[in-house]
Amino acid sequence: MRHRRACLLALCFCLAASGAAAGRVASGKVLPPSPPVYGVRLVKTWIPMRDGVRLAVTLYMPAGAPAGARFPALLEYLPYRKDDDEAVRDYADHSYFAQRGFVGARVDIRGFGNSEGTPPNREYSAEELRDGDQVIAWLARQPWSNGKVGMLGISWGGFNSIQMALRRPPALKAILAVDATEALFNEDVHYIDGVFHVDEFELTMDLDEGRSGAPDFSLDPRVIGPRMNAPPWSLLYLEHQRDGSFWHAPFARPIDQLSVPTFLIGGLQDGYRDSVARMLERVKAPIKAWIGPWNHAFANESDYGPRYEWRNQAVRWFDYWLKGRDTGVMQDPRLLIYLQHWHPPTAVPQNLPGEWRADTWPPAGLRPTTLYLQPNHELGAAIAAAGVDELRYVPSAGAEAGFWWGDLLTDQRPVDAYSLVYDSAPLAKHVAIIGRPRIVLHVSASAPQADWFVRLSDVAPDGRVTMVTGAGINGAMRRSMSDPKALQPGKVYRIPIDLHLASWMFPKGDRIRIAVSNALWPMMWPTPYPMTTSLHFGGADGSRLILPQVPAHGRPVPPGLLTPPEPLASAPGIHAIGGETWPGGWTVTRDEVHQSSTVVWTGKTAVSYPWGRFDHAERLTYHVDDARPQDARVEGDSVYHQAVRGHMLTWRGKLVISSDAHTFFYRYTRTLLRDGKVLITRTWKRPVPRDHQ
Repeated sequence: MRHRRACLLALCFCLAASGAAAGRVASGKVLPPSPPVYGVRLVKTWIPMRDGVRLAVTLYMPAGAPAGARFPALLEYLPYRKDDDEAVRDYADHSYFAQRGFVGARVDIRGFGNSEGTPPNREYSAEELRDGDQVIAWLARQPWSNGKVGMLGISWGGFNSIQMALRRPPALKAILAVDATEALFNEDVHYIDGVFHVDEFELTMDLDEGRSGAPDFSLDPRVIGPRMNAPPWSLLYLEHQRDGSFWHAPFARPIDQLSVPTFLIGGLQDGYRDSVARMLERVKAPIKAWIGPWNHAFANESDYGPRYEWRNQAVRWFDYWLKGRDTGVMQDPRLLIYLQHWHPPTAVPQNLPGEWRADTWPPAGLRPTTLYLQPNHELGAAIAAAGVDELRYVPSAGAEAGFWWGDLLTDQRPVDAYSLVYDSAPLAKHVAIIGRPRIVLHVSASAPQADWFVRLSDVAPDGRVTMVTGAGINGAMRRSMSDPKALQPGKVYRIPIDLHLASWMFPKGDRIRIAVSNALWPMMWPTPYPMTTSLHFGGADGSRLILPQVPAHGRPVPPGLLTPPEPLASAPGIHAIGGETWPGGWTVTRDEVHQSSTVVWTGKTAVSYPWGRFDHAERLTYHVDDARPQDARVEGDSVYHQAVRGHMLTWRGKLVISSDAHTFFYRYTRTLLRDGKVLITRTWKRPVPRDHQ
């Protein structure tokens, strides 16, 4: 899971608010969402666990409530530190909910931030989830509580909202999950589409394990020792290169057994978007969903717009399920989705053209449309004649396709040059799609390990290529991600691939493009053998694309659901100096003489706190040699500088992963310095066999 850093001091003060108190509804009467009638009072306290560990919680309390008033709780439960890294966003959101009669509860998971204990050995650990049961029960029995709890959050907070809902704690009555998935192996950021992946998340989380809580940043060996010595999670993930019980452990039940009412928000530029469609399809519990043009961010803060307020809709949702207040939310369309229109290929923040539609799942009017890959590199409705196209594997191809299946991208022509490309004729009319396009490939390889990546793009009349969606498959996992099998060189395999969720209008006159490659680096770790792959055509079951075509226009969204973002509340004492770690920026350098390539990704941020300035910088350097793809390598550096009480604390993380044909070589070093003097340093070094990667 991926997250974005923000910060704001959580200060105890009252924020005055006016308006009439919200009451319960009479049956059948629809009321507006709870108005902002309360101030905000922050309370920092502890939640005791059965093993004696205490979790740190900040309660955002409605201030000015009458004596004896009871409120539901909204829990957000994260390793991302509530008292510094996430304080800006926490205050903006939880003060909003507190003003409207909810108690916001921001809890650091054990071993992170100001919570006690040792960091768990992984994301979504058994300890985290068992603690979560106790946190929910504690919130429900507080004297200010009405006994009902909701969970909400983005990314990690969305992931564990779903996980906790599947555990069915009695007091948990509804959740809101943003940019989250239950498919940890192939949709999270460790093995994208079943292929090993390294990005800044590993750097951030492995170093965050070693930090003590703000504003004290304790150097007491009893506090800092277990954190600095906690094994890096990236090593554990590298040791689990196939799907199985490790990846399924956080989920008490399959997703189709989710019984807690769920509101989902996803972004078409977010890498976790497939889960929204899957849950709409499988979950029987009450469910509502928005899918907008956003990246990995809340709908009111995305790099890409149009942006909308989501907190008012969260209030409507939680009013209904936690207060018994009928806001009409259950009469809303089950799905609101943004049909994106063509835009030029660029990665800059922008408002994306398109139109909203109210829909169901599967979308209304869905009509699968098949286009066959043709031996003349065309894409057409006619069944193709028999034929074969060959592609030499270029391991360094793919930087223009980004670091995951999210965010806007530049023109795809550079990576298309190393792909097999198939274009339709210019379209005679607009073609709209909503869903997961499917590609069926008949392929073979001259090596026992090969991956295939497919990108669906829109080719404008002037030649510019805008990527719509894509996906890949680890060839060894063609039948099973839990039981991979090597390819038999020369054997033709039928491999279907569901591309990631897309919503797009191809304009009249544009062409639909499919590009097939065997590398998408540095997003995906390259397979180890030089090779040539073949793509085979012919017959009704031949290599083909199935588009989820829908009518060009859908049902309009009811008025009042999509409203402009409201102001974000802030507190004094914290100032963002600049920068942002994700999505950062990167450069590509190609050595044409030696046929090798290097990608350097960087991100940084700086914030001023009352206790001192914080600076964070990250750098990832990926390198691959086209003639020796087995020798791929990535080096990562992450540095935190925290000024506090006249001293400078520095945390450094250094990650190096390299490989040969049979083994990954892993090394990670975590170091803590005070005023430049090393206090603690620890290194983990281990060879890990490649398991069909």
